[in-house]
Amino acid sequence: MSKPDYSGTFNMVEQTNMDSYLGALDINFALRKIVCLLSPSKEITHDPASGDMRIRTLTTFKNFNMDFTIGKEFTEDLGPVDGRTCQTTVSWEGDNLLCVQKGEKEGRGWTHWLEGDKLHLEMRVAGITAKQVFKKA
Repeated sequence: MSKPDYSGTFNMVEQTNMDSYLGALDINFALRKIVCLLSPSKEITHDPASGDMRIRTLTTFKNFNMDFTIGKEFTEDLGPVDGRTCQTTVSWEGDNLLCVQKGEKEGRGWTHWLEGDKLHLEMRVAGITAKQVFKKA
């Protein structure tokens, strides 16, 4: 059975628990407050045949690019987020994309899934979970 194609542009419509999540990443108070006010969009390019994916998270403050092949571990530079690097693997869990980020912080990673025209993102670190919901543009 084929996997869903995540390609598209998505705009954030909902966010929960982001301040606590950023605090668990040791992001300073002022930067946490700025990030929590942002309304990011995501541009995703996905080739289901090869598993190649690019996720661009765009804001008026800072942009973040993530290029990877599903199922292959890579060194991720999280400098724009929290100044760390980690060993990252994104793989399929059913139709969901499950990311495991091994590094300084325990239990770090995220899950993306599609429901209709909405892209869901659950981010985890050190037992703290934040969620964002994006609507397809």
